[in-house]
Amino acid sequence: MHLEQLALIVDDYDDAIRFFVDVLEFELVEDSPSTTDDGREKRWVVVRPPDATTALLLARADGERQERLVGDQFAGRVGLFLRVDDFRRSYDRMRAAGVEFVTEPRQEPYGQVAVFVDVAGNRWDLLGPRPSQ
Repeated sequence: MHLEQLALIVDDYDDAIRFFVDVLEFELVEDSPSTTDDGREKRWVVVRPPDATTALLLARADGERQERLVGDQFAGRVGLFLRVDDFRRSYDRMRAAGVEFVTEPRQEPYGQVAVFVDVAGNRWDLLGPRPSQ
């Protein structure tokens, strides 16, 4: 059993794709036309880190309630965690690409970490490799 994907509410499909694919270097798994339950057009957009099994469904906000939650799906907390093999390379590349980091890198028992915000404003931990045990 595994968690296949989770939805992330965004303002705009194309802006979100650019962020996740061009900046974070995720793979665009799918971008297909679809419809809402009541027949309106939407897209089914799925991205995931290379070699990962869990993906993000980028879901454009539909209605006022969802629009209010863009960027605040985790009530201001870090809600997503991206572990990378080379923390410094990823951190430097992301900063150069304009990613907003809201903390400086620091060492924790679980690895090096810095908090950044995605295109929608959600907080993520960028995590380096786990320390050797």
